[in-house]
Order: sequence, then structure tokens, then C-alpha cells
Amino acid sequence: MSLTSIHLAHLPETLKALQQADDRWTTSRQAPLKGSQAVPQVVTPDATCLETIEYDVVIAGGTLGIAIAAALAMGGFRVAVIERGLLRGRDQEWNISRHELSILTELKLLTPEELETTISSEFNPIRVKFGETELWTEDVLNIGVDPVYLLETLKQKFLTAGGTLLENTGFEGAIVHPNGVQISLQPSRSQPIRSLTARLFLDLMGHFSPITQQARNGQKPDAVCLVVGTCATGFPPNQTGDLIASFTPIVNQCQYFWEAFPARSGRTTYLFTYVDAHPDRLSLTDLFDEYFRLLPEYQGTALEALEFKRALFGFFPCYKSSPLPPTWDRILSLGDSSGAQSPLSFGGFGAMMRHLGRLTTALSEALTTDSLDRQGLSLIQPYQPNIQVTWLFQKAMSVPMNQKLAPEQINHLLADVFTEMDQLGDEVLKPFLQDVVQFGPLARTLLKTSLARPTIAFTILPQVGLGALLEWTWHFGTLALYSALNQMITFAPEAAKVRPQSDAIESAKAQYQRDRTREAWRYGSGGDYRGLE
Repeated sequence: MSLTSIHLAHLPETLKALQQADDRWTTSRQAPLKGSQAVPQVVTPDATCLETIEYDVVIAGGTLGIAIAAALAMGGFRVAVIERGLLRGRDQEWNISRHELSILTELKLLTPEELETTISSEFNPIRVKFGETELWTEDVLNIGVDPVYLLETLKQKFLTAGGTLLENTGFEGAIVHPNGVQISLQPSRSQPIRSLTARLFLDLMGHFSPITQQARNGQKPDAVCLVVGTCATGFPPNQTGDLIASFTPIVNQCQYFWEAFPARSGRTTYLFTYVDAHPDRLSLTDLFDEYFRLLPEYQGTALEALEFKRALFGFFPCYKSSPLPPTWDRILSLGDSSGAQSPLSFGGFGAMMRHLGRLTTALSEALTTDSLDRQGLSLIQPYQPNIQVTWLFQKAMSVPMNQKLAPEQINHLLADVFTEMDQLGDEVLKPFLQDVVQFGPLARTLLKTSLARPTIAFTILPQVGLGALLEWTWHFGTLALYSALNQMITFAPEAAKVRPQSDAIESAKAQYQRDRTREAWRYGSGGDYRGLE
């Protein structure tokens, strides 16, 4: 019997869900999909116009979509949200930084008092550890958010603003018309509505959205992050956290990384690793067995002393063609559905909070100017060089199935890089730890690391490949360009404005395009980072 079966025997539904996740992971490793695993075909075009349109926006996926829904509804738009279950947060906290969470008060989605109530835990310091090298920082992912309270509060704000919420209602399909989208639903007994119509349909159904699967046409992920973990009691008191920690050599063609955070109901620990989608990769159950094998060494506590409250697991597919550009008019994938996070990130709540203000503004202007075709919507999901440069880092932290690396190669590499970052100060280290890559800090880190360890490039090159390095060089150059353009509009904002045209509608559309271009420069360069304010 496996360690996972033994220690999670009291959670039979969790074990069942783990097997289902493993089945999906197996399917992903077999892509492109064929035969009985055919790609879903849930979106179809229709050249006729809809007679009536009920909503400005329909959002599928309420867990991350409710914040956008509430902001748009409070802005005067007609908004409906469909959620296949109940719109309720999980018991496990979401970790984020306080300054990232503050966007909810800036958009007036929460009052300051509500913001404080949604914070269920706060702790410092946070550790980064690779082998024997460790460093400490503060105020990075050190806030535990109560998802149950947060989502219920946002839900009530949404309903008060006139929004429509359809719970226990699944998405079935969408027909794209010239003037809107007809969304077919899988109604429940309590919610017999069969379809909705809207000017714009937003897909926030997550990594495995059927709309995303159709748009990607069965493409195999370019990379995957496998994650397993638990929340348990029985640990010695510890109010520190681990953002990323590694204490083992390469095992099973994987470098294992750990996270740990104090939680309201115990201590949360994760084991994660970056891999490709090779058919021979280990399963989530295999990784969970490794988690239980190594957890006593990681936390210094015997398994018999722990009471496991919840188990957490998943795999997060990543694609180089991200964020996913629109495939159809009037349909836009956001959040995890679009793959908007970097390949080093789990995505989810933190990634949504970073972009929430930008997305709310952009969607409002797209609706106001009727910029809802593919071209107009693609401006909301632009190319972001600061995400693309992280693909090289992902490859440097993963082990190809057909390569033999020195057991401590990745640990030594990361120890060297993070030591130099730490010496350069918080303005270099903290943005990177929060998945915001900036040209200046990255260039300084690379220069300092290469001077301290001149042979580092020769160590990495065989692992990542010349093609990946050349591709990264192009993205790095674009990151420098975006940084310069963002600085230009930051210090000379009037120069970026153009006199209004005589035609009000065309002028508004042109302004919409200029606004999105400036946002692309800002977010694509990491210029939106505010963590040191």
C-alpha cells in the first residue's frame, strides 16, 4: 500500500479526486488528442444576428470571475455569472501579499474593514533555500486570505449592484453571432434557464476550460507544474514561511521544491516540481508518495505526529503561446483559462489580483467602444515579454527525461543566482519572488552572477539548449524595449496622447487602442509592480 493511501485513508473523496486528476494528467501527456479523446467543439459561429441581447457580459467561472463581475456590475453594466457548483470559496487559504490585495479596496470592491476581515493570517519572515544556501525576506505571500469570506462578500456586492448569479449551472456551448453570443447552459432543477445572450462572453473556467481546449486544438502543454500538499496539525509552533525551498538532489528526473505557510487550521506544506509533458513523467500519486516520504525531513516532524486535515494537488499546464489570444469575436479567456501566468507560477488568485485593475478598465472601455471583435479583444491579452523570459528559467529548473545532470546542478545554480539577487537588495529580489520580472533588476542579476561565476553559461547551455537561449535573447531584448517605452510614457504622459478626432466613435476606439498599448508596455515590462512603495 502506498504512503498516500495510508495517510489519506480517512479522506476517501480526496483519493478519488486524486485518481481523477491523475487520469487527466495521463491524457495531457498523450496529446495531441485523438479519437475518443477528441478536442471539445463547444463554440460555433453563426452569421445571423440575435434579436435580443440580455446582458452586456456573461462570465463562466465565478471563483475568479466574481471580482471582475462585481467591478463591471458596479460600473453600470448588465452582468451574469454562471457557476457549475455553488459559488463558495474553499477552506484552504489563498496566499498573497498585502499590497497585491489592496486592489480590492482601490476598486471599492471591499471596504478597508472588509479587507482586514478577509485576512485570516499574517506572518513573517519568508525563507528561500537551495541546499545549504538560505536567505530571508519579508512581506512576500505572507498574507493568508479566507476565500469563503472573500467570495461571499464579493458575491453580495455583485448581487446588490444588480448582477445575476446562476449557481449549479454548467456551461454547455456558445454560438457567436455578429452582434452577440448565445450561451447554452446545463441547468439544474433549481435553475431551469437554458441559455443566455450577451454582447461579450468571458471564459474563466480555468486551465481545463472546454473553450481553451478547443482554441488550443489538443496541443500538448509546453511545460507543467505538478503540485501536491496538505494542511495538517501537529507541527511545532512556527510562524515563518518558505516561499521556495529545496534540500534534495535531482530525483526521478525532477528537482523537488517546497513551500510552507502557517494557516488558520494548521500548517500548509506543498511539494512541487517543473516538468515537461513526456509520457514517462511521474504521476501525481507518485509525487504524493514522495511528499510523504520527505515531509518528516523537511519539517522535522514524524508523520505519526501529524493530523492531515486536507490534501491539495493539481497540475498546471503552461503554453508558450500565452496569454491565449482570442480565437473568436466576442469571446475572451481570462485568468488561468488564458494561461496568463508565467510557467513558474501556479496562477490563480495572485495572478488575477495583479491584473484585476487593468482588466476591469480594459473590459469597460471595450464594452463602451464596442471593441469586441478579435482584434479589439486581443489588445486585452497582449504579448508580455516579462512572462516570456521566464521560460528559460523554467527550463533551467527542470530536468529533461533524456538528460543526465549532476545531482546538485539546479540547487547550485539557484543558490548562486539568488545569493546575487539578495546582495543587490529588495528592489531586485522582491519583484522576482512575486513573479514580476523587470529588465533592470534582471540585467543586474545576470551581470553580477556571470562575473561571480564565469562558467555558469556553459553549465546551463547543454540543459536548456541553444534554441531556447536564442529565443530568450529575443524576448530579453523586447523586455528592454518595453521598459524604455514604459519609462517614456511614465515621465512624459502628455507625449503619449493624441488630439481627439472629429468622429467621436472612431476617436474613442482609437483611444481604446492607445490605452491598451500603453498597458501592454507597462505590464509587459513589470512596470506595474508596487511592492516597495
